Amino acid sequence: MKNFVFISPNFPDNYWNFCRRLKENGLNVLGIGDCPYDDLTAELRSSLNEYYKVSSLENYDEVYRAVAFFIHKYGRVDWLESNNEYWLERDARLREDFNISTGFRPEDMPPVKFKSRMKERYALAGIPVARFHLVDDREGCLGFIREVGYPVIVKPDNGVGATRTYRISDDGELEAFFAEKDDTDYIMEEFIDGTVNSYDAIVNSGGEPIFETGNVTPRSLMDVVNDNDNSAFYIRSELPEDMRTRGRAALRAFGVKSRFVHFEFFRLNRDQHLGKENDVVALEVNMRPSGGISPSMMNYANGTDVYKIWADMIAFDGSEKGRENRQFCAFAGRRDARNYVLSREDVLREYAGAVREEGRVDPALATDMGEYMFLACFDTVEEVNEFYRRVFEEV
Repeated sequence: MKNFVFISPNFPDNYWNFCRRLKENGLNVLGIGDCPYDDLTAELRSSLNEYYKVSSLENYDEVYRAVAFFIHKYGRVDWLESNNEYWLERDARLREDFNISTGFRPEDMPPVKFKSRMKERYALAGIPVARFHLVDDREGCLGFIREVGYPVIVKPDNGVGATRTYRISDDGELEAFFAEKDDTDYIMEEFIDGTVNSYDAIVNSGGEPIFETGNVTPRSLMDVVNDNDNSAFYIRSELPEDMRTRGRAALRAFGVKSRFVHFEFFRLNRDQHLGKENDVVALEVNMRPSGGISPSMMNYANGTDVYKIWADMIAFDGSEKGRENRQFCAFAGRRDARNYVLSREDVLREYAGAVREEGRVDPALATDMGEYMFLACFDTVEEVNEFYRRVFEEV
């Protein structure tokens, strides 16, 4: 029997589904986390063969001892994953230390964690990338800005989500950035006027996608975070052919095998330096599932079970799970501090046939996603946009 160590299986809380499907496929599912066992959901507890609590997942020695304990009790570990961006480097180090061959090792990390290094792989795939400059001093940055013009985007070269991501539009904002800058290594990029589109795939050991979908984010996550705005994106089951082509080229360039991935692109809103209006250009890669509730949204849009497809890939290197639906699944994340025309009850009544889930967002995700969310499915983009207009309308 294969042993699968799942790091932090309780976050996000829908990740118990990954564990459940692994266990149903006959794997020993061994969880390591810092949440007390009694605080785990009943669904997660029943999906694990055993759970090892550490005082902090940040403490590498504790996590190392937990893996060693499982090996002593169950034998060698065949897989170790968190499916979480924050722990990718930790996962890789644990695989190296315990000689776990399925997954990235530390030497594989730079091209998938550092935005500057991602660009090299995207370029190898023949996908245009934004011009960039690794932030050094004011003069170096001003030289880059003279080349590309304002505005520019500044963000951590190795970062998660849109935290500490800024749009700098003039010399005064550049001065303010340097006045507040910490020791983080930042990357400065030319501004791209585009809409974020993703290519999401579950990939087998041969690098071939066995499931593909994608999302569209009408407003950038950077603006959502910086403006404390509503959060909106939707899953589409039908990928445009140019997005599928770009996504598959990126899979090859990054050497992806046996993973669930989320690759981000811009679809240009107008003719620019990188291409013509509607062209697809690179943004960044994430070597894990799209965050939060997104896997469940993929299920609703596609009429499938991506948790099972992923677990089938782990256990059998493929899946026979198909699709039974072709819709758009919309996420609407609202802010507690805003006064909306429609109450929660109004939304549920008006969209009774469309809403699939609703509830509080985990506080760890609320900065990016809003504090309260609705998931709803529609047949057309026009219906999605009308849903956003109604749900986000303020008094």
